[in-house]
Amino acid sequence: MCGKKIKMKTIVETKFYNINKKIKFESGAEFGPITVAYETYGKLNEKKDNAILVIHALTGNAHAAFYNSEQDKKPGWWDDMIGSDKAFDTDKYFIISTNILGGCSGTTGPSSINPETNKPYALNFPVFTIEDTIKVQKELLDYFGIEKLYAVAGGSMGGMQAMQFAISYPDKVESVILIATTSRLSPQAIAFNAVGRNSIISDPNWNNGDYYDKDLKPDRGLSNARMIGHITYLCEEAMYNKFGRRLQDKDKYDFNFDIDFQVESYLAHQGQVFVDRFDANSYLYITKAVDYFDPAEKYGSLSNAFKDVNAKFLVISFDTDWLFPSSQSKEIVKTLMNLDKDVSYCEIKSPCGHDAFLLEFEIQTKIIKSFLNKQEGKRA
Repeated sequence: MCGKKIKMKTIVETKFYNINKKIKFESGAEFGPITVAYETYGKLNEKKDNAILVIHALTGNAHAAFYNSEQDKKPGWWDDMIGSDKAFDTDKYFIISTNILGGCSGTTGPSSINPETNKPYALNFPVFTIEDTIKVQKELLDYFGIEKLYAVAGGSMGGMQAMQFAISYPDKVESVILIATTSRLSPQAIAFNAVGRNSIISDPNWNNGDYYDKDLKPDRGLSNARMIGHITYLCEEAMYNKFGRRLQDKDKYDFNFDIDFQVESYLAHQGQVFVDRFDANSYLYITKAVDYFDPAEKYGSLSNAFKDVNAKFLVISFDTDWLFPSSQSKEIVKTLMNLDKDVSYCEIKSPCGHDAFLLEFEIQTKIIKSFLNKQEGKRA
């Protein structure tokens, strides 16, 4: 064929699995049924031992790679990392990505219809923890007949879930990849989440969570929560390089309270885009689950939490991530080393702050491919 080669889109379908039973949450609540939205990439081999579970961060979804349709303008959130010859190589591995419990992109959450009332759950949805989200992930793996994951990987909150998977199911995973994550939030990080939740709850249109059939929704509160959160995803260097003190579409101050600076305009845009795709109640529930995550507190110490894990670990941090700084990753690494667990660690220099796990794909690809290939060699 002559002429320019046209790169074809790889289309992937979001699928849904129904858990038709109740799952007992850490709070003591028993909840179900639960629908799980998921996508898969690559093929599950006959032994069913090449599966890798990748888990999204705070406000992600199951669409991790490729495109959902020909009309999609944006690929999945980790498209640069999942695919042929990429970090998570779909020529070798069967990649599974799900939407988190409590989310609003297909998996059952506060905006889902309660079959008992035929109305959205809203605040009748039970508060859940990171451990509860892993119980739901495990149900999907059982559906596939996967007895043991080749790997589980995640960045940020996804890393918390990957960590919890190794703790909850030590015989169900061979390797764990933790990226830009922590074993527990700092008081400062909890404070940012608290301010974000307060922005939503203080919005008069929140209506105690009962806003789904109303014309007005807590958009302002949710937008502000996203703006607050987004500040923590960047770093001073990234913000200075991206915006500096440059003005937005003007050459002098307006001397009023409209937007003057580019950084203001950027945050306002991020807040509005977020409102168009996310649910305010889901934000409340998911950030609370992140706040509660603290295996050291639950098990008495981080050493006790990790003492029974059998997986090999790769821990990656970024030097400009002040939300989950490298010191928190090093604490995880040190604890695993003291327990004589198999762990590798890499700190990546990046100007991107916490968001680096979504942006620095080239160096992460080299590190992750090397780690996974090493595990293949040990398996052989």
